[in-house]
Amino acid sequence: MVQRRDAVLAADTVGNDDITIQRLYDLQRYVSAHMNTDMEKGLYLQAAYDRDVKKADNSASSDQNPNGNIYKKAQDVCAPKFTRYSTAYLECTLSELQKYPAATNLISSVHYPDPSTYLHVYASPLWSPDFAGWSVLVCIILGLMIIARIVGLLILRLLLRRHYKSV
Repeated sequence: MVQRRDAVLAADTVGNDDITIQRLYDLQRYVSAHMNTDMEKGLYLQAAYDRDVKKADNSASSDQNPNGNIYKKAQDVCAPKFTRYSTAYLECTLSELQKYPAATNLISSVHYPDPSTYLHVYASPLWSPDFAGWSVLVCIILGLMIIARIVGLLILRLLLRRHYKSV
């Protein structure tokens, strides 16, 4: 199981989603067919999550203002009126900028992926028909036979004591 888990993490680091999915299927098949394959807290695909967060950031930051570069437009209007930077130039620029609607809020436009979708947890069966499973079954049967024999001996001993008390 450890080798399969490491293969999933290596495929995740490379970034090929098809190979990662195949390695996840391999891990799932192995874990679901073998007893005592504990994945503890599961397997988290950190590299895939980081790539998807970066894609979300890039797509949100590439959102263009439909009015174009409004700062350039404001400068084109105000720069010919003033020869140097002054408070009047600043007020003119601010008034020109207010003519255009505000661009979308970058923070509210970013939609990050749900981190729980990158966590994979597979449960191992309680019993499987392999060497370990048959060994557990034989041990349980032997344990039950030993307990039945001990209970039988105790009952026989009680019956003998009653019988010899009455004699």
